[in-house]
Amino acid sequence: MLVVLLAACDSRPAPTPIKPIKVTGRPPVELPVEDKKPDLSPLFRDIERRTFQFFWDTTNEVNGLTPDRYPSRPFASVASVGFALTAYPIGIENGWVSRNQAVDRTLTTLKFLQGLKQGKQPTGTAGYKGFYYHFLDMQTGERFSSWVELSTVDTSLLLMGVLFAQSYYDKDDPREKQIRELAEQIYRRVDWTWIQPRSPLISMGWFPESEFINHDWTGYSEGMMVYILALGSPTHAVEPDAWQVWTRTYNEIWGVYQGQEYLSYGPLFTHQYTHVWVDFRGIQDDFMREHGMDYFENSRRAAYAHRQYAIANPMKWKDYGENVWGLTAGDGPQQTLQEYRGEQREFRHYSARGAGLRDNFDDGTIAPTAAIASLPFAPEIVIPATEEMHRRFGDYLYSSYGFLDSFNRSFTYDIPLKTGRIVPGNGWVASDYIGIDQGPILAMIANYRNDFVWEVMKKNPHIRRGLERAGFKGGWLAAEEGEKPKPAAKAPAAEGPGQMDAATARALGTAESRANRQPTQTPQRPQQPE
Repeated sequence: MLVVLLAACDSRPAPTPIKPIKVTGRPPVELPVEDKKPDLSPLFRDIERRTFQFFWDTTNEVNGLTPDRYPSRPFASVASVGFALTAYPIGIENGWVSRNQAVDRTLTTLKFLQGLKQGKQPTGTAGYKGFYYHFLDMQTGERFSSWVELSTVDTSLLLMGVLFAQSYYDKDDPREKQIRELAEQIYRRVDWTWIQPRSPLISMGWFPESEFINHDWTGYSEGMMVYILALGSPTHAVEPDAWQVWTRTYNEIWGVYQGQEYLSYGPLFTHQYTHVWVDFRGIQDDFMREHGMDYFENSRRAAYAHRQYAIANPMKWKDYGENVWGLTAGDGPQQTLQEYRGEQREFRHYSARGAGLRDNFDDGTIAPTAAIASLPFAPEIVIPATEEMHRRFGDYLYSSYGFLDSFNRSFTYDIPLKTGRIVPGNGWVASDYIGIDQGPILAMIANYRNDFVWEVMKKNPHIRRGLERAGFKGGWLAAEEGEKPKPAAKAPAAEGPGQMDAATARALGTAESRANRQPTQTPQRPQQPE
């Protein structure tokens, strides 16, 4: 996902401590009482089933690799694999696949991942120091092309799925024991301390051709999971001061936006990804204790702010409103300048889009995942938004695997498109489903129904340890620690043939890395020619 949007990150943190921020006393948005939370309509069951089928149907049955996107399917995304490993137990619990089928698929995936070659060579490997390249060949599992980075955040998304599988498959069956052992091996071999060239921060990634990416994970974003996993490692853990330095830049995005006071980072996926697996209700780090709230409430406010932004609609995009909202990262029609309402407007292909105190971009493109994955935070506004988008736009936006990635009602220009199509009278609509947008939809509906993913993940000692070393206290962390996973054994390698060339892949929207975004700087990544 190379449309490189490098996240705001500093090379060396300033030595100054976090300055206290005076909270205005703005009350939190009222949370529905648990036993009175809104019911889900049958539409949500249909969304769940179709979205699950995306992962079950498109994943390579031979090696367990899941495509970054479908139907274009240019390469596998290790982040998509993490979401797929999370999807399979949801399928079991809903009766869509048997436990035996899911165990087979999960075991195939973990064996293949464990057996892939690691090393510094630029070709013929899947990763290095336990980390994986962002995109892998769907058949061989090797690095897809020279523009693909060794990604800390995409490896983290994979590991979240791996550890979820470790905690879910808890029976004495030999195959389930092997799942737990393989998961432990895959997690333990990741050397988090190696990828700290500017310690205590963690770099966004590494290239064998040019070494470490010159940007680190700092400040509030989906990078939360990177540090939680790095702090929880039983073999190569980073020091706790990494979390303190990571949170030092929170002050830059804490404030009041669209009537909500919160850590106001623009794209909604930043408020959702780590929450897919970690229940932040009632647990707090030092920053949140100081501000009298938690990260769950922060994400709730983010959803409300996005909805209010759409109601205000300062750029006058077509059909924005109280039930049509949600800016995140995803597909768009094309990188182009076009006249809209008498002025030149920038439109983009794959890009992070957002509304907040920082990292804002809005070209009229709405991604249904932005709203739907906020379901646990704000069901009273997400449910009507989901239903209205399905009712009004479903004829061309809702298909075999649920909602297509995105749509733009304002884009009606007759120009060549990267992906998607113009629907006469209805603007542009994406042609692909994207794995890292599908995953949060499925998992967050499951979390809303019965806390399913959260409750499984609470049993994982690595996640608990990572949170505690980051300074989180209270809530469910006060409960007794669950059983630790058993020691692991090694798995064999697997092989397969290659496929699509990199230039074609890039034409489909290369480098859709949400990990790397910094709009104010030149992308620090080699680009493929058009």
